[in-house]
Amino acid sequence: MALSSTVSTAPTDLATGLPRPRLAFWQILNMNLGFFGIQYSFGLQQTNMSPIYSYLGANPDMLPFLWLAGPMTGLLVQPIVGALSDKTLSRWGRRTPYFLVGAVLCSLCLLAMPFSRALWMAAGLLWILDAANNITMEPYRAFVSDKLPAPQHSLGFLTQSFFTGLGITLANFTPSVLVYLGLVSGTARSANNIPHTTYAAFLIGAAVSIGAILYSVITTKEHPLSAAEVAAIRTQPKGLGHTLAEIGSAIRQMPPTMRRMAPMMLCTWYAMFCYWQYITLSLASTIYHTQDQQAAGFSAAQLLTGRINGTYNVVTFCAAFGLAWLARQWGPRAVHMLSLSLAGLGLLSLPLLHTPALLLAPMIGLGIGWASMMGTTYVMLAGAIPRERTGVYMGIFNLFIVLPMLLQTVTFSWIYRHLLASRPENVIHLAGALLLCGAACVLFVPPLARPEH
Repeated sequence: MALSSTVSTAPTDLATGLPRPRLAFWQILNMNLGFFGIQYSFGLQQTNMSPIYSYLGANPDMLPFLWLAGPMTGLLVQPIVGALSDKTLSRWGRRTPYFLVGAVLCSLCLLAMPFSRALWMAAGLLWILDAANNITMEPYRAFVSDKLPAPQHSLGFLTQSFFTGLGITLANFTPSVLVYLGLVSGTARSANNIPHTTYAAFLIGAAVSIGAILYSVITTKEHPLSAAEVAAIRTQPKGLGHTLAEIGSAIRQMPPTMRRMAPMMLCTWYAMFCYWQYITLSLASTIYHTQDQQAAGFSAAQLLTGRINGTYNVVTFCAAFGLAWLARQWGPRAVHMLSLSLAGLGLLSLPLLHTPALLLAPMIGLGIGWASMMGTTYVMLAGAIPRERTGVYMGIFNLFIVLPMLLQTVTFSWIYRHLLASRPENVIHLAGALLLCGAACVLFVPPLARPEH
């Protein structure tokens, strides 16, 4: 897909001194296609890591600890990479080097994951895989904010939601499609007990991950820096110590709107981590009436998880551009509150349904909520942070995602055993209630225009 040559000129960018053009719709798609690769990888993790751990002998109450890689690498990597990318000067740009390094590491880990022979190997690969995705993720979000004028932020970030939905959808449906086409057996397993469908999906994911990133890098160049901004970056101190100091300074000076988004994000991401970890176990219990990892019903629940996760991500990419329009009409806060409410109601109802066909309804609600989580929140954020600190604040904002995940990791084994009676369906009920709490917390987030400096 070639870049369109038709652009209209926006006012001069005050941060760089250079015109920031409005991009044509196809250009915005091109620049965000790399996000498709990131989210295809994420979709494979989302649906397959708990079953992989279970196949390798993990108990259900161990799952939160085995998922620790995501929040920990996000906590450590994203703020640092975001701050570094603000100050990076290279022939490829500020953000692009991080896209490429992350994509290569991600593809290698996806290739290796299904060959894991023990829990420690799968968990170790997940740590590297999540670190690689985090190296790519926040510079990518900063790249969109860098490249687009403020009036196009809604379209830019919700285009990422579109590719999030599309990438995760295809990742989730890949095993079932391979079985349907007769390319892979739905019951065959390797010596490490992992199904052949999982091997095939991860091998495809490795190619998709790096291919999509390379496409965006080739078709979309970064917005050029002015001579004054280049000179300012060169005069700034270098080194990890100064980068950490910059992160600390940015946290102390965090805009009030960003601070008030924290409770909303806490409820949202604690809930989503619960859902991803326990949805296969919940479906195995409520649909197939088993918790035996060796049973055919458990494998069927894994495939069903892929299909329903794919379904809500179909809804996500279908809803994304509609949410972008609504965000311009109603404002992002109203859109996000409604979206989280629909997602919460969907998860509250999901364990009450015992026929796979009926799961469509809750997945519609979850899909709309997921589209808003992956897009509308960043529209709210981009309007609250200074442009010259976009990378570091995008990285810090990720703390609002990973800290709830860390909290879930350290608290949930006890909650699962003592408050939820070790029943995975109760975990999904809890996730729904937390999403409704997140919707209520949106009321505390004030509207705020982007600072000009």
